[in-house]
Amino acid sequence: MMESRLALSRRGVHVLAVLATLATFILIASGGLVTSHGVGMSVPDWPTTFGYNMFLFPVSRWVGGVFYEHSHRLIASAVGMITVVLTVWLLIAEPRKWVKVLGMAALVAVILQGVLGGLRVTLIKDELGIFHGMLAQSFFVLLGIISVATSRDFLRGAWAPAMHAQRLCSWMLVLTMLVFLQLGIAATMRHQHAGLSIPDFPAAYGRLLPDTSPLAIEEINKQRTLEGEVPATAVQIWMQMAHRFMALVIFVCVALFAWRVLREVEVGGYVRVWSVILLAMVLVQAGLGAWTIWSNKAADVATAHMALGALMLFVCGRLTFRLYVSNHNEGLRCEAAADVRTAASVA
Repeated sequence: MMESRLALSRRGVHVLAVLATLATFILIASGGLVTSHGVGMSVPDWPTTFGYNMFLFPVSRWVGGVFYEHSHRLIASAVGMITVVLTVWLLIAEPRKWVKVLGMAALVAVILQGVLGGLRVTLIKDELGIFHGMLAQSFFVLLGIISVATSRDFLRGAWAPAMHAQRLCSWMLVLTMLVFLQLGIAATMRHQHAGLSIPDFPAAYGRLLPDTSPLAIEEINKQRTLEGEVPATAVQIWMQMAHRFMALVIFVCVALFAWRVLREVEVGGYVRVWSVILLAMVLVQAGLGAWTIWSNKAADVATAHMALGALMLFVCGRLTFRLYVSNHNEGLRCEAAADVRTAASVA
Protein backbone atom coordinates (compact mmCIF):
# COMPACT_ATOMS: atom_id res chain seq x y z
CA MET A 1 0.00 0.00 0.00
CA MET A 2 2.76 2.41 0.97
CA GLU A 3 4.71 1.59 -2.18
CA SER A 4 1.65 2.18 -4.36
CA ARG A 5 1.08 5.57 -2.68
CA LEU A 6 4.71 6.46 -3.27
CA ALA A 7 4.44 5.44 -6.92
CA LEU A 8 1.26 7.51 -7.32
CA SER A 9 2.93 10.52 -5.72
CA ARG A 10 5.95 10.18 -8.01
CA ARG A 11 3.72 9.98 -11.09
CA GLY A 12 1.89 13.10 -9.93
CA VAL A 13 5.14 15.02 -9.50
CA HIS A 14 6.27 13.92 -12.96
CA VAL A 15 3.00 15.00 -14.59
CA LEU A 16 3.22 18.38 -12.85
CA ALA A 17 6.85 18.81 -13.97
CA VAL A 18 5.88 18.06 -17.58
CA LEU A 19 2.96 20.51 -17.32
CA ALA A 20 5.29 23.20 -15.98
CA THR A 21 7.71 22.55 -18.85
CA LEU A 22 5.01 22.85 -21.50
CA ALA A 23 3.59 25.99 -19.88
CA THR A 24 7.06 27.54 -19.83
CA PHE A 25 7.51 26.93 -23.53
CA ILE A 26 4.17 28.65 -24.17
CA LEU A 27 5.37 31.49 -21.94
CA ILE A 28 8.62 31.84 -23.92
CA ALA A 29 6.69 31.88 -27.20
CA SER A 30 4.27 34.51 -25.88
CA GLY A 31 7.23 36.61 -24.71
CA GLY A 32 8.66 36.31 -28.19
CA LEU A 33 5.44 37.65 -29.65
CA VAL A 34 5.56 40.61 -27.25
CA THR A 35 9.09 41.50 -28.33
CA SER A 36 8.54 40.79 -32.04
CA HIS A 37 5.47 43.03 -32.13
CA GLY A 38 7.32 45.72 -30.12
CA VAL A 39 4.55 45.94 -27.52
CA GLY A 40 6.53 45.35 -24.34
CA MET A 41 5.30 48.61 -22.81
CA SER A 42 1.67 48.32 -23.90
CA VAL A 43 0.81 47.88 -20.23
CA PRO A 44 2.76 50.63 -18.43
CA ASP A 45 2.27 49.49 -14.83
CA TRP A 46 3.18 46.39 -12.81
CA PRO A 47 2.04 44.23 -11.03
CA THR A 48 -1.29 45.85 -11.85
CA THR A 49 -2.69 46.26 -15.35
CA PHE A 50 -3.89 49.83 -15.93
CA GLY A 51 -4.61 49.97 -12.21
CA TYR A 52 -6.61 46.71 -12.17
CA ASN A 53 -5.64 43.53 -10.41
CA MET A 54 -4.20 41.68 -13.42
CA PHE A 55 -6.59 38.76 -12.93
CA LEU A 56 -9.61 41.10 -12.99
CA PHE A 57 -8.63 43.19 -16.01
CA PRO A 58 -11.69 43.40 -18.34
CA VAL A 59 -11.46 41.11 -21.37
CA SER A 60 -13.03 43.85 -23.49
CA ARG A 61 -9.81 45.85 -23.12
CA TRP A 62 -7.54 43.04 -24.36
CA VAL A 63 -6.89 44.72 -27.69
CA GLY A 64 -3.81 45.41 -29.80
CA GLY A 65 -0.51 45.19 -27.97
CA VAL A 66 -2.29 44.94 -24.62
CA PHE A 67 -3.52 41.48 -25.63
CA TYR A 68 0.02 40.16 -26.13
CA GLU A 69 1.51 41.81 -23.04
CA HIS A 70 -1.36 41.01 -20.66
CA SER A 71 -1.62 37.41 -21.90
CA HIS A 72 2.11 37.02 -21.28
CA ARG A 73 1.66 38.20 -17.69
CA LEU A 74 -1.18 35.79 -17.04
CA ILE A 75 0.75 32.84 -18.48
CA ALA A 76 3.76 33.86 -16.37
CA SER A 77 1.55 33.90 -13.27
CA ALA A 78 0.29 30.40 -14.08
CA VAL A 79 3.86 29.13 -14.53
CA GLY A 80 4.81 30.69 -11.20
CA MET A 81 1.91 29.02 -9.38
CA ILE A 82 2.63 25.63 -10.94
CA THR A 83 6.31 25.95 -9.99
CA VAL A 84 5.44 26.74 -6.36
CA VAL A 85 3.25 23.63 -6.14
CA LEU A 86 5.89 21.52 -7.87
CA THR A 87 8.63 22.67 -5.51
CA VAL A 88 6.56 22.06 -2.38
CA TRP A 89 5.59 18.62 -3.68
CA LEU A 90 9.23 17.77 -4.35
CA LEU A 91 10.27 18.93 -0.88
CA ILE A 92 7.60 16.78 0.74
CA ALA A 93 7.56 13.64 -1.41
CA GLU A 94 10.91 13.45 -3.21
CA PRO A 95 13.58 11.48 -1.26
CA ARG A 96 16.53 12.45 -3.51
CA LYS A 97 18.30 15.54 -2.22
CA TRP A 98 19.65 16.62 -5.60
CA VAL A 99 16.14 16.64 -7.10
CA LYS A 100 14.93 18.74 -4.16
CA VAL A 101 17.76 21.18 -4.90
CA LEU A 102 16.64 21.39 -8.54
CA GLY A 103 13.12 22.14 -7.34
CA MET A 104 14.36 24.94 -5.07
CA ALA A 105 16.46 26.34 -7.93
CA ALA A 106 13.35 26.38 -10.12
CA LEU A 107 11.41 28.28 -7.46
CA VAL A 108 14.17 30.88 -7.04
CA ALA A 109 14.44 31.23 -10.83
CA VAL A 110 10.72 31.79 -11.37
CA ILE A 111 10.59 34.42 -8.60
CA LEU A 112 13.62 36.22 -10.02
CA GLN A 113 12.09 35.97 -13.49
CA GLY A 114 8.91 37.67 -12.32
CA VAL A 115 10.86 40.44 -10.61
CA LEU A 116 13.01 41.05 -13.71
CA GLY A 117 9.89 41.21 -15.87
CA GLY A 118 8.32 43.74 -13.53
CA LEU A 119 11.46 45.88 -13.26
CA ARG A 120 11.76 46.00 -17.03
CA VAL A 121 8.35 47.70 -17.08
CA THR A 122 8.71 49.97 -14.05
CA LEU A 123 12.29 51.05 -14.83
CA ILE A 124 11.76 51.04 -18.64
CA LYS A 125 15.07 49.21 -19.12
CA ASP A 126 15.36 47.15 -22.31
CA GLU A 127 18.64 45.73 -21.02
CA LEU A 128 16.72 43.88 -18.31
CA GLY A 129 14.72 42.20 -21.06
CA ILE A 130 17.90 40.41 -22.19
CA PHE A 131 18.46 38.85 -18.75
CA HIS A 132 14.73 38.20 -18.45
CA GLY A 133 14.75 36.24 -21.70
CA MET A 134 17.92 34.26 -20.96
CA LEU A 135 16.71 33.30 -17.50
CA ALA A 136 13.52 32.01 -19.11
CA GLN A 137 15.59 29.78 -21.41
CA SER A 138 17.60 28.43 -18.46
CA PHE A 139 14.43 27.83 -16.45
CA PHE A 140 12.93 25.92 -19.38
CA VAL A 141 15.91 23.55 -19.49
CA LEU A 142 15.88 23.14 -15.70
CA LEU A 143 12.23 22.07 -15.73
CA GLY A 144 13.03 19.64 -18.55
CA ILE A 145 15.69 17.98 -16.40
CA ILE A 146 13.31 17.80 -13.43
CA SER A 147 10.68 16.15 -15.64
CA VAL A 148 13.29 13.59 -16.74
CA ALA A 149 14.54 12.96 -13.20
CA THR A 150 10.99 12.23 -12.01
CA SER A 151 10.08 9.97 -14.95
CA ARG A 152 9.42 6.24 -14.55
CA ASP A 153 12.21 5.23 -16.93
CA PHE A 154 14.77 7.25 -15.00
CA LEU A 155 13.67 5.79 -11.66
CA ARG A 156 13.91 2.27 -13.07
CA GLY A 157 17.40 2.90 -14.43
CA ALA A 158 16.14 1.90 -17.86
CA TRP A 159 18.39 4.22 -19.82
CA ALA A 160 20.97 2.23 -21.77
CA PRO A 161 24.61 3.30 -21.40
CA ALA A 162 26.22 5.02 -24.39
CA MET A 163 29.65 4.06 -25.68
CA HIS A 164 32.21 6.79 -24.87
CA ALA A 165 29.41 8.56 -22.99
CA GLN A 166 31.81 10.86 -21.16
CA ARG A 167 33.32 12.23 -24.37
CA LEU A 168 29.90 12.54 -26.00
CA CYS A 169 28.61 14.28 -22.87
CA SER A 170 31.48 16.79 -22.95
CA TRP A 171 30.80 17.45 -26.62
CA MET A 172 27.09 18.01 -26.00
CA LEU A 173 27.82 20.22 -23.00
CA VAL A 174 29.99 22.49 -25.18
CA LEU A 175 27.26 22.52 -27.83
CA THR A 176 24.68 23.48 -25.19
CA MET A 177 26.89 26.39 -24.14
CA LEU A 178 27.25 27.51 -27.76
CA VAL A 179 23.48 27.46 -28.28
CA PHE A 180 23.01 29.42 -25.03
CA LEU A 181 25.55 32.01 -26.20
CA GLN A 182 23.79 32.23 -29.55
CA LEU A 183 20.48 32.85 -27.82
CA GLY A 184 22.14 35.56 -25.74
CA ILE A 185 23.37 37.31 -28.89
CA ALA A 186 19.90 37.01 -30.40
CA ALA A 187 18.24 38.39 -27.25
CA THR A 188 20.59 41.37 -27.28
CA MET A 189 19.72 42.05 -30.91
CA ARG A 190 15.98 41.71 -30.31
CA HIS A 191 15.90 44.04 -27.31
CA GLN A 192 17.76 46.82 -29.08
CA HIS A 193 14.56 47.37 -31.11
CA ALA A 194 16.74 48.52 -34.01
CA GLY A 195 15.16 46.36 -36.70
CA LEU A 196 17.50 44.44 -38.97
CA SER A 197 21.05 45.77 -38.72
CA ILE A 198 21.79 43.86 -41.96
CA PRO A 199 18.77 43.74 -44.31
CA ASP A 200 20.08 41.16 -46.81
CA PHE A 201 21.11 37.49 -46.66
CA PRO A 202 23.32 35.57 -47.33
CA ALA A 203 25.26 38.72 -48.25
CA ALA A 204 25.76 41.62 -45.85
CA TYR A 205 25.08 44.90 -47.61
CA GLY A 206 26.03 43.12 -50.81
CA ARG A 207 29.38 41.87 -49.49
CA LEU A 208 30.73 38.78 -47.76
CA LEU A 209 31.84 40.98 -44.85
CA PRO A 210 30.19 44.39 -44.44
CA ASP A 211 32.13 47.63 -44.64
CA THR A 212 31.64 49.37 -41.29
CA SER A 213 33.99 52.31 -41.74
CA PRO A 214 32.55 55.66 -40.58
CA LEU A 215 31.89 56.71 -44.19
CA ALA A 216 30.16 53.40 -45.00
CA ILE A 217 28.01 53.61 -41.85
CA GLU A 218 26.99 57.13 -42.82
CA GLU A 219 25.88 55.95 -46.26
CA ILE A 220 24.09 52.93 -44.80
CA ASN A 221 22.14 55.09 -42.36
CA LYS A 222 21.17 57.59 -45.05
CA GLN A 223 19.51 54.74 -46.92
CA ARG A 224 17.96 53.31 -43.75
CA THR A 225 16.51 56.72 -42.87
CA LEU A 226 14.96 57.02 -46.32
CA GLU A 227 13.35 53.59 -45.82
CA GLY A 228 12.04 54.56 -42.40
CA GLU A 229 14.44 52.27 -40.53
CA VAL A 230 16.30 53.00 -37.30
CA PRO A 231 19.97 53.93 -37.91
CA ALA A 232 22.44 51.09 -37.30
CA THR A 233 25.83 51.20 -35.62
CA ALA A 234 28.94 49.21 -36.51
CA VAL A 235 28.55 47.29 -33.23
CA GLN A 236 25.00 46.24 -34.16
CA ILE A 237 26.10 45.15 -37.62
CA TRP A 238 28.97 43.04 -36.31
CA MET A 239 26.72 41.58 -33.63
CA GLN A 240 24.44 40.29 -36.37
CA MET A 241 27.47 38.95 -38.22
CA ALA A 242 28.53 37.18 -35.00
CA HIS A 243 25.04 35.66 -34.86
CA ARG A 244 25.44 34.35 -38.41
CA PHE A 245 28.93 33.00 -37.73
CA MET A 246 27.80 31.29 -34.53
CA ALA A 247 24.93 29.68 -36.44
CA LEU A 248 27.46 28.18 -38.85
CA VAL A 249 29.62 26.94 -35.96
CA ILE A 250 26.62 25.31 -34.29
CA PHE A 251 25.57 23.62 -37.54
CA VAL A 252 29.04 22.14 -38.03
CA CYS A 253 29.21 20.95 -34.40
CA VAL A 254 25.75 19.35 -34.52
CA ALA A 255 26.51 17.68 -37.87
CA LEU A 256 29.79 16.25 -36.52
CA PHE A 257 28.07 15.10 -33.34
CA ALA A 258 25.32 13.34 -35.28
CA TRP A 259 27.88 11.74 -37.62
CA ARG A 260 29.90 10.44 -34.70
CA VAL A 261 26.86 9.13 -32.82
CA LEU A 262 25.56 7.30 -35.90
CA ARG A 263 28.96 5.65 -36.38
CA GLU A 264 29.08 4.29 -32.81
CA VAL A 265 27.53 0.83 -32.72
CA GLU A 266 26.91 0.81 -28.98
CA VAL A 267 25.21 4.19 -28.66
CA GLY A 268 21.59 3.87 -27.51
CA GLY A 269 18.73 4.47 -29.90
CA TYR A 270 17.49 7.51 -27.95
CA VAL A 271 20.74 9.41 -28.51
CA ARG A 272 20.83 8.41 -32.19
CA VAL A 273 17.29 9.59 -32.84
CA TRP A 274 17.68 12.90 -31.02
CA SER A 275 21.02 13.68 -32.61
CA VAL A 276 19.30 13.43 -36.01
CA ILE A 277 16.32 15.46 -34.76
CA LEU A 278 18.71 18.12 -33.46
CA LEU A 279 20.43 18.30 -36.84
CA ALA A 280 17.03 18.72 -38.53
CA MET A 281 16.15 21.47 -36.04
CA VAL A 282 19.36 23.34 -36.89
CA LEU A 283 18.53 23.21 -40.60
CA VAL A 284 14.98 24.45 -40.01
CA GLN A 285 16.33 27.14 -37.70
CA ALA A 286 18.70 28.34 -40.42
CA GLY A 287 15.76 28.55 -42.81
CA LEU A 288 13.71 30.52 -40.29
CA GLY A 289 16.64 32.87 -39.71
CA ALA A 290 16.91 33.57 -43.42
CA TRP A 291 13.13 33.97 -43.68
CA THR A 292 13.21 36.45 -40.78
CA ILE A 293 15.56 38.65 -42.79
CA TRP A 294 13.79 38.21 -46.14
CA SER A 295 10.42 39.03 -44.51
CA ASN A 296 11.90 42.16 -42.90
CA LYS A 297 11.57 40.59 -39.46
CA ALA A 298 7.90 39.59 -39.67
CA ALA A 299 6.69 39.11 -36.10
CA ASP A 300 5.38 35.55 -36.44
CA VAL A 301 8.45 34.35 -38.33
CA ALA A 302 10.84 35.99 -35.86
CA THR A 303 8.93 34.46 -32.96
CA ALA A 304 9.04 31.00 -34.53
CA HIS A 305 12.80 31.44 -34.99
CA MET A 306 13.18 32.37 -31.32
CA ALA A 307 10.93 29.55 -30.08
CA LEU A 308 12.80 26.92 -32.09
CA GLY A 309 16.04 28.26 -30.62
CA ALA A 310 14.60 27.66 -27.15
CA LEU A 311 13.66 24.11 -28.14
CA MET A 312 17.18 23.51 -29.44
CA LEU A 313 18.64 24.57 -26.09
CA PHE A 314 16.10 22.34 -24.36
CA VAL A 315 17.06 19.31 -26.48
CA CYS A 316 20.78 19.98 -25.98
CA GLY A 317 20.29 20.25 -22.22
CA ARG A 318 18.32 17.01 -22.02
CA LEU A 319 20.82 15.17 -24.22
CA THR A 320 23.68 16.38 -22.02
CA PHE A 321 21.85 15.11 -18.96
CA ARG A 322 21.02 11.85 -20.72
CA LEU A 323 24.65 11.23 -21.65
CA TYR A 324 25.79 12.10 -18.14
CA VAL A 325 23.34 9.61 -16.71
CA SER A 326 24.52 7.00 -19.22
CA ASN A 327 28.04 7.48 -17.93
CA HIS A 328 26.91 7.15 -14.29
CA ASN A 329 23.94 4.91 -14.96
CA GLU A 330 24.53 2.22 -12.34
CA GLY A 331 25.23 4.62 -9.50
CA LEU A 332 22.20 6.78 -10.20
CA ARG A 333 19.97 3.73 -10.68
CA CYS A 334 21.03 2.31 -7.33
CA GLU A 335 20.55 5.69 -5.66
CA ALA A 336 17.00 5.96 -7.01
CA ALA A 337 16.16 2.42 -5.95
CA ALA A 338 17.57 3.01 -2.45
CA ASP A 339 15.60 6.25 -2.11
CA VAL A 340 12.41 4.45 -3.09
CA ARG A 341 12.97 1.82 -0.38
CA THR A 342 13.83 4.48 2.20
CA ALA A 343 10.74 6.53 1.43
CA ALA A 344 8.55 3.45 1.55
CA SER A 345 9.91 2.40 4.95
CA VAL A 346 9.47 5.90 6.36
CA ALA A 347 5.91 6.07 5.04
